[in-house]
Amino acid sequence: METKAQVLYDFTAEPGNNELSVREGETITITNQNIGGGWIEAKNSRGEVGLVPEDYIEIKQAQPFTSGGNAASLDLSLFDSHIPAPASTAQTSNGNDPWAVFDSNASGGFSNNWAAQPEGTETGETSSSAWHSGGHGHPQAYQGPDIYPYPCLIDLSGAEDDEWDEEWDDVKTSGGYAESEAGEGGAINRGGAHGSSMKIALNKFPGFTKSGPELYLLSKQPAKGTRLPVYGGEAGPVWAYPDYQLDCVVADPKKGTKMYGLKSYIEYQVTPTTTNKPVNHRYKHFDWLYERLLDKYGSAIPIPCLPDKQVTGRFEEEFIKMRMERLQGWMTRMCRHPVVSSSEVFQLFLSYKDEKDWKMGKRKAEKDETVEVMIFSTIEPEGLPDLDLIEVEQKCEQFNRFTRAMDDGVKDLLTIGNEHWKRCTGPLPKEYQRIGKAFQNLSSVFNSSGYEGEATLTDALTAAGKTYEDIAQMVAEQPKKDLHFLMETNNEYKGLLGCFPDTIGVHKAAIEKVKEADKLVATGKITTSEKITMSKRASTMSYALQAEMNHFHSNRIYDYNRVMQQYLEQQGKFYEMIAEKLRHAHSQFTTM
Repeated sequence: METKAQVLYDFTAEPGNNELSVREGETITITNQNIGGGWIEAKNSRGEVGLVPEDYIEIKQAQPFTSGGNAASLDLSLFDSHIPAPASTAQTSNGNDPWAVFDSNASGGFSNNWAAQPEGTETGETSSSAWHSGGHGHPQAYQGPDIYPYPCLIDLSGAEDDEWDEEWDDVKTSGGYAESEAGEGGAINRGGAHGSSMKIALNKFPGFTKSGPELYLLSKQPAKGTRLPVYGGEAGPVWAYPDYQLDCVVADPKKGTKMYGLKSYIEYQVTPTTTNKPVNHRYKHFDWLYERLLDKYGSAIPIPCLPDKQVTGRFEEEFIKMRMERLQGWMTRMCRHPVVSSSEVFQLFLSYKDEKDWKMGKRKAEKDETVEVMIFSTIEPEGLPDLDLIEVEQKCEQFNRFTRAMDDGVKDLLTIGNEHWKRCTGPLPKEYQRIGKAFQNLSSVFNSSGYEGEATLTDALTAAGKTYEDIAQMVAEQPKKDLHFLMETNNEYKGLLGCFPDTIGVHKAAIEKVKEADKLVATGKITTSEKITMSKRASTMSYALQAEMNHFHSNRIYDYNRVMQQYLEQQGKFYEMIAEKLRHAHSQFTTM
């Protein structure tokens, strides 16, 4: 049987090297897989034979023949009816990076060259805008306009193995999720972690046949893992915060290669404040960490996605700068969470000793059984009374209303901010430029009069025109100095808010199960003792949700105070500079 493969992206053969040129999407036939050195021999549809890099293709798996009674033909989808989907399913990716279109100019950067564009055009605009696309796409990316001048990130999830040098920015979608399915606030299953673990929960907990919140509400298994205490604070239940606030710096990106230089990647240096010793990570390692955190804590703690993967332009300076900035923001947010930052997997990421230590830690994390809703089994409300079901439901609905309202407010600010960005980098500076040109043209006309007393006026008019041209340039550059940070903060919060429907959905499902307890007792499906246990555990879940919301509120207040101070400070400096220029232009004119 011939082995077929799908070409993942273009490869152009070099003359004289016995290589085969292939195009993305093309189906080729494997003729020899034992070439070695990262190459295989293949034949294309035109009958040409040559060498192709292994990582540029995906081999199609042959489908075994099965008959009606064969176990291999078992339709596993019949189990899905016993596994309720989360409120909006698992937490997802950035999807469309709303405000970002990469200007692939020769310099590889982005451009605000409004002056070089024809009248009526705006910098960075394209014909397709994701801003008004429907649905919900949660973590760390919000749907938005395509004018914000940073590369648009496209999610291209791929299956991960234990190889240290695996390339995760490649176009491998076998375990991923489609951008078009993501939507704004909710989620779809991300292959390999949170999305798949619900469906293999029966394997993770041998002998236990329940699914969804029941895994925790009625579990008889002893709790495993580090205890997570919740205390009563001034504002309500809170997580246990460490005495020392962890932080880290993501910096010093370097380009590396593999496959004899055929494939490249960017590696970042991550330095935690606890050790001040840097460790190196590629994007795929950040992605692995996200998957592990989502798998373990996603039912109790919103875990926003990373900035997504990129097909082209990955090694452009502006893209690397933007990705590093967003990775820094993601890591800072994780460091500030008392549960996440103290977790074993997060500490491994920040302070592994060597490659062996990293791989062993990875394998241990991937075998962790205290995941999904079972994370609630590790939570211990310290000195807090059990809540009744009505109070639990009220708290859940209160948080649900707030996060939905804030999500709307954040989206509105992003929309307006994007429109302002487009205006500042497009028509507004052009208007100032036109005013400046008009003043200078008038100066030329006056100068042609031949009148000897004209010079002072014409020089002042020319200077005023140049002042307005300077103001045009300042207006075009200003969004990068202030609006950028405001938009990035709102971008983060839109992603974070998009996680809450899933987290709250777990709690709502648990509440519904507890409401059914009397019926289950009456039909003999559970005992009265189990009903009491369910109620107590729903109370524990509620305390976890309240602790998470209080953490969210305290961070929200800090973040928006900080970013608004920065925004207004920069706006003040901007208008002061404009006022100074106008005062100087004013001083050039004299009165008789």
